[in-house]
Parts: sequence; C-alpha cells; structure tokens
Amino acid sequence: MKHCSFHIWDPDWGHVVIQMSGHPPFGAQIILNGHEYVACQLKKKGIEFRKEGNCFVQVADPTALATAAETLRTASATGLLRQICERWIYTACLCFGLSLEEQERSGFRYEYTTYQCEYSRNYQFHCGRRMERVVQALIERTRGPLRLDQVKTVFGCKKRPSRKTLDRDRYESVVETPEYGVTVFKIHYGKLTLKLHTKGEHVLRIEVTVHNTEQLGSVKRLDRFPRVVAKLKDIPTRFTQIIRSIDASFISSDLLEQLPQPAQVGQTKVGGIDVNRPRLRRTMEATLALVIAPEGFTASEVTRKVRQMAGPSAENYGPRQAAYDLKKLRAKGLAERIGNSHRYTLTWVGIRAMTALLVLREKVLQPLLANACHRKRGARPANATPLDHCYDTLQTAMQGLFQEIGIAS
Repeated sequence: MKHCSFHIWDPDWGHVVIQMSGHPPFGAQIILNGHEYVACQLKKKGIEFRKEGNCFVQVADPTALATAAETLRTASATGLLRQICERWIYTACLCFGLSLEEQERSGFRYEYTTYQCEYSRNYQFHCGRRMERVVQALIERTRGPLRLDQVKTVFGCKKRPSRKTLDRDRYESVVETPEYGVTVFKIHYGKLTLKLHTKGEHVLRIEVTVHNTEQLGSVKRLDRFPRVVAKLKDIPTRFTQIIRSIDASFISSDLLEQLPQPAQVGQTKVGGIDVNRPRLRRTMEATLALVIAPEGFTASEVTRKVRQMAGPSAENYGPRQAAYDLKKLRAKGLAERIGNSHRYTLTWVGIRAMTALLVLREKVLQPLLANACHRKRGARPANATPLDHCYDTLQTAMQGLFQEIGIAS
C-alpha cells in the first residue's frame, strides 16, 4: 500500500484531506482550505454569504469576513494549524498503522512544516460591465511592459535567477481563456504564480501561490507560517499599487505650481523640481520602476536604474546626484525615507503624481505637439491600434483649436 487518503469534515475547518504513507515512518500531507475555515466562522456567527468555489462573491458583513481571515496570518495561526493537524492525524488516520497504545509506548510524534500556500485578494465591483473593461485594460497595459526585472521585484526577489534556474523553472507572463470567455492573466516566477481573473459577475480576484515555500527564502517550520503569509500578502499589494497608480494617476491643482519652488528637508534647503530637465525625469522613471521593491530602494539602486534606462548619456550620474534628487522628491512629499535607514520609497501621492506627469509628457503632449500642425497624408495603416485612432482624433481637434487661439507651426 503506497498511501491512503482520508477526507474528514471538521466543524472549524470544513473539508480536511490527509494523505498518509502506508509504511513507516508514515509520512503525511495535510491539505487545509482557509476559505472554508472563514466560511465556518461566518456560519457560527450567523452571517449570510455566498461563495463560488473558493471565492466569497457576496457577504452581509465584510468586516467580520476580514477579521476571520486575518486570524490565519497572526501568531496564533500556528496554534490553530497544529490543533487541527493533531485533532485527526493521531486518532483517525495513524491508527491504521499504529494503535494508540503503540503510539504512546513508542513516543511517535509528528513535526509539521509548510509546503504550498495561497493568498488571495478580492475586489468587488458594482457594475460587471465596468469590471470587464477594467480587467481587459489592466491586462493590456500591464503585460507588455513586464520584464524579468519588474517581475522579480513584484515577487520580492533581489537577484535575477541564474541561467540554470531559468532553464529549469518557468518565468513568463501568459494570458489564458480556459472557459466561458473568462480571461486569466498569470505571471510565473519559478515556484511562485500570481493570477488575476474574474470570479462571478462582480468580483475581480488576485491570488498568489507558492508551490514550495523554499522559494520565499524562509524556514519551512510551522511556527514560521505567519511570515510566509506576510510575504505572500506583500506580493499582490505591490502588484496592485503599480497597476492602480497607472490606471488612476492624477495631478492636484496646485502641484505644477509648487514643484519648481524651492523647499526644505529638515535644516537643508533644496531646489525645486523642473520636469523639463531630463535628469529629474529619469530619476522619476527609475524610482517608479523600483517602488515595488519589497524593502524600498537606495540611492545606489536608483543610480544603476537610471544608467540602465538612459544608457551612455547618464555615465556621469552617480549616487550623490541620486541622493540629491531623492531629497528633492522628499521635500515635495513625493518620496519618504524608511525609518532611520538609507532606503527610500515613494508615497501614494508621489506614485500617482509622477506617473501622471511622465505619461502626460511622453504619451500625450509630445506626440500631439509633434504632429498636430502637419498631419500625415495617404492611406491609414491597416494594423492601427485603438491608441492610434485616439491620437488621430485628438490631432484633428487640435488643428481647429490652434487656429482659434492663433498658434502656428
């Protein structure tokens, strides 16, 4: 007998699966579903909800759901997991190999480790049609720019995988349409997988799965389980911050006037921010690319990123220049230092404002001003994208605007 599978219904955890080897030392694998644990807790409190598979698509008290889910990533989660494991494995499963008397006489005990974990986050929309538009736009705009450097920082890794690891494991972003026209966007990074897809009519779900907890660089002992969950929680957080800042960026009414003005950080006076200067634009682009780093970024990392993005034109850009530029961003509330360390991160306002400034300049103003007065003649390309049609419409409207306000080429 190679192994046995036991399917148990637990009042606190719902469906529990235990797969046990049929020979000594009776190795066992216990599969628990956190969503069923939360569902059992809501049932005990009499809170109504509706599930589709492993996803809560409707709940009467979202706060109670969040509270029940948070218990699985606190320090007490270790005790909960050990309790459910020992509740069934010695009395209902191991007895087929060792009786209770033999277990007590031999002192046979299990030590538990974590192997595979999943963390998910759900966003509920009032309108299903709007959710579909948002999802398709996110996939279209996020998939193209994602390179291995961006993916590794999303997953909290500091170094690129080695050539041998790249050949052995899976590192790619894919779009799948498995059934009913539902689009699933997946990012594979070795033993880690991030998936974005819709669930039901109004729920957008982002979930991250670690297929082997060694990928996270943490100890697999059960007492380290809260750390594993905390690392998994950070991955969708960093991913959603980037895609949301691109989708909902903005510039406040007085920001453009305040940026060029001198400011002060502590006792040090610094100059203003001139977005027309290439050096500051490159610094902004570099910090936006590094903001998803799990522990922030340093001035040296900004220097390397600027040189990588700008090429030979940024050879004279060093850590001192990067530190001064970061001080300017801090003075305007766009960046902040992490504690007392030499690491930095961008504020929420800074992410949205700098993204909007760069996108407006590079994707709106420059293309329109370059071609608004001299329209291209001839047949239109057959493979024009929706963005090309938007530019064409804007250029046509701007010709009339220029004529009215008296701007000539």
